[in-house]
Amino acid sequence: MTDTVVLTGATGFIGSAALGALADRFPGLRLRALVRRVPDTAAGAGGPVEWVTGDLTDPASLRGLCEGAGTLVHLASFIGRDEERCVAVNVAGTRALMAEAARAGVRRVVHLSTAAVYGAGPHHGVAVDEIPAAPVSAASRTRLAGEGHALRAGAVVLRPGLVLGAGDRWVVPALRELAERVPAAWDGDRALLSVVDVDDLGRLIAAVAGCQGAIPPGVYHASHPEPVRIGDLLAALVAHEVLPARPDADWSWPVCLERLRTVPGRVTERQFALLARDHWYRSDEIWRLSACPPGPGPLHRLEAAAAWYRALLHPTDTLRPTPVSPHCDKVPGPCRPSADGRTIRA
Repeated sequence: MTDTVVLTGATGFIGSAALGALADRFPGLRLRALVRRVPDTAAGAGGPVEWVTGDLTDPASLRGLCEGAGTLVHLASFIGRDEERCVAVNVAGTRALMAEAARAGVRRVVHLSTAAVYGAGPHHGVAVDEIPAAPVSAASRTRLAGEGHALRAGAVVLRPGLVLGAGDRWVVPALRELAERVPAAWDGDRALLSVVDVDDLGRLIAAVAGCQGAIPPGVYHASHPEPVRIGDLLAALVAHEVLPARPDADWSWPVCLERLRTVPGRVTERQFALLARDHWYRSDEIWRLSACPPGPGPLHRLEAAAAWYRALLHPTDTLRPTPVSPHCDKVPGPCRPSADGRTIRA
């Protein structure tokens, strides 16, 4: 692969992993990264990067970005709750970027989306578009709309599920909060989830970008091919001292939901369902087409990220099992663990 590759989102969680993977896989590759502000380190992993300042919400700033490039890897997105910002970045920004790529004659486009476009679920072993997309958040709705612009540009669209690894500020932090608010096994902890380690996803993105003509345009699930049981993920996080030991209790799904509603927090009921109910999407095809080995799986990769998670979640705390009152392991009454580990009643 000798063409210049244009990369958006290069300083983000997934984008930085993809940047490193591209540099590792293709030594000497010319990488051009679109950023709103040039990072302090002006060189990417494994080699120099041409940093170009611009903004997806300003089409004029994209002019010339793709000049002379053979591949565009579009990983930037806005995932907050601001609908106007989501539309500006994920829809209008993607449309403007694809127009610039077409004007410059870019031959291959890789576009990152999300399996969240399918909505609330539960979903079990779903193939691409086997069920209709039904996004429920501003971020997922606009990312689905952005897919349309990418597909019209002939893109390979990747839909990963949950992404783990150093830099993850959503999945594992949410699991820690939920373990405290709903201190029991969640309906047997049997839910199967599509999960991928960020470095494995970065490798996949690099492999797809380098497969000129080998992968037909379209949508592909991009998680590890083997689903992860939520109970196994939580147990691994406990073993790596990222989460405290969980109480020996098992609550039905309705009881879990009632407890969640009783104990306030940032994670919503919809987000709880995304983590604690089946959300498994078949992902074998893209790994096969790109000839990219998926690796041993995200649970095996957790050890490398555990120190980062520990520093993020409890830099000074000593982990302790989440306590439960004698009544809380049976019914979801208005009790919750306090910050100092005691069980208090609202």
